Amino acid sequence: MTRLLIAGIAGVLSCIAAQVLAADGQGVDLARLTGWDIVVAEGAPPSEVYAAEEFRTHLAQAAGVELPITRNPDRLDRHVFIGTGKAMQASPVGFAVDQMGPEDLRIVVRDNLIAIAGGRPRGTLYGVYTFLEDYLGVRFLTVDHVHVPRLKGQKVVGPLDRSYHPPLSFRWTFYGETNNNPAFAARLRVNTISDDPRYGGKTGQSLINHSFGYQVPLAKYGKEHPEYFALRDGKRLAEGKNDWFDTQPCLSHPDVLKIVTESVLAELKAHPEKENVCVSQNDNYKYCQCPQCKAVDEAEGSPMGMLLTFVNAVADVVAKEHPNVKVGTLSYQYTRQPPKTIKPRPNVQIQLCSIECCCVHPINDPKCEKNTRFCADMAEWNKLTDQIFIWNYNTNFSNYLLPFPNLRVIEPNIRYFVEKGAKGIFMQAAGNTTGAELSDLRNYIMANLLWDPNRSAQTLQDEFLDLHYGPAAPPIRRFINAHHDNALRKGIHRNCFGQAKDYGIDEDIARQALDAFAEALALADSEALKARVEKASICAYRAAIEPAWAAPDDKPLDPALIARTRPLVKRLFELCAKYKVPMWNETTRIDAAQARFRSKLGLKEGEDF
Repeated sequence: MTRLLIAGIAGVLSCIAAQVLAADGQGVDLARLTGWDIVVAEGAPPSEVYAAEEFRTHLAQAAGVELPITRNPDRLDRHVFIGTGKAMQASPVGFAVDQMGPEDLRIVVRDNLIAIAGGRPRGTLYGVYTFLEDYLGVRFLTVDHVHVPRLKGQKVVGPLDRSYHPPLSFRWTFYGETNNNPAFAARLRVNTISDDPRYGGKTGQSLINHSFGYQVPLAKYGKEHPEYFALRDGKRLAEGKNDWFDTQPCLSHPDVLKIVTESVLAELKAHPEKENVCVSQNDNYKYCQCPQCKAVDEAEGSPMGMLLTFVNAVADVVAKEHPNVKVGTLSYQYTRQPPKTIKPRPNVQIQLCSIECCCVHPINDPKCEKNTRFCADMAEWNKLTDQIFIWNYNTNFSNYLLPFPNLRVIEPNIRYFVEKGAKGIFMQAAGNTTGAELSDLRNYIMANLLWDPNRSAQTLQDEFLDLHYGPAAPPIRRFINAHHDNALRKGIHRNCFGQAKDYGIDEDIARQALDAFAEALALADSEALKARVEKASICAYRAAIEPAWAAPDDKPLDPALIARTRPLVKRLFELCAKYKVPMWNETTRIDAAQARFRSKLGLKEGEDF
């Protein structure tokens, strides 16, 4: 039975519970809480104290009443219990949280009482955010934009008793807007950003990532032990300058196994809070082809054969000393295909990566060959292990600012991963910048779907556009639809690296983008809305200057193209400066892109665009 089905059954049971309560209880009018208080238990952890403050702040904005926070209630009713404690458990809405997971939550409303509590450390805080969203209509849209509708007339909630267990224990929307703002990440229930106890800390699970570069570094072993490194074309790769891109270790060498195992044990000793540890390939295809490694890989039909043999050996040692810790490895590029006979140990995690997949079509689209191959590999991994995590790619790493036609695949992709048993999802995007193409919208959709995969991406997109851009939303929505329809109509199949033409972006699409955002700016009826539209319009200017950007650097641009491009480039970089956009793509800074344009356009030293 899939997790989504289980979640659906849980929802039905919650409704049944609410109906049972309705027979002998009454709901609470959130518009009339004068005389109420918020109860936080003595000794409550920082996350529950913070949850109470968040509840009070947003309720005050919605209802115009700021409830006092108390530790020792002196009456039987008119309480909002935030977190567990003696008073909450002794009340008619009381319940225990001892057996609840760290992010499980429960909300009970009846007879002049509200209880919001969950497992520690994050369940209560996430319960408060769930309550604020579902019963007060609060929407945490961006770092600096929280939509809190004012209550008008009655707002009766309950009686109800609902619980929620998030299907994913690891959730990360990898945008600078999230990574740089822990409080905002907590509001989105992204549980991978900060150790701050106010936000419930973060999950003990780390992202499974490349690790051999620091476990078997060239600088330490390359000169004296070249045999520790991959054999390719008769030569050991022991002289490179970059561990991550120039070499891989020889995984059949017993000394390498000893070195990596000792490194892992030392890491766990230094960080006893860790729930997993990485043992994984570097970011290149240069895996070892010595006779011993090659023999295992050929027998297993995949270079994952030798890697998983090695990871299992490390995991066996870890299991003895740290029985609750998982050993994670990437199933990435040449190791994505599982081996024929070797199975991961029970304490091994597989981080399955979709870097080759098409970003225009859903991951489970049977007509998209790039994606069907991934699904076949995931199906085989599912036969071998129930410890699958996903590394999914959600931006154009070659061009952060270009329009990227993948908004429609976010929902089906996340649902597919969850249905197939993924326990965590890393949605990699423009994590080392802010202001990437429609990053605020994308971040909102992704985070909400990671928390609840049953939600509708279209509904999330529409509410974000309407609430964030107000009367300026329609032309922005029109462009998004036109851009995505265009990519599908042209039969685009492209992964997360490409130029404008690779996603069907031509001069017509660029013109539609400029026209749409110009119209949106004219419709914006406040300075705040104008600023939001300006930030979003960066993608239109980036699309419009593509002919000049894509032209070879060693050939002069046509004067007509220079004349047409120059004001667009000027506006683009003005907006990037105004909205503090630091990166052009994954590795190129905005100032470097600006310098390239100055050269292309033939500008003199100090001459403005």
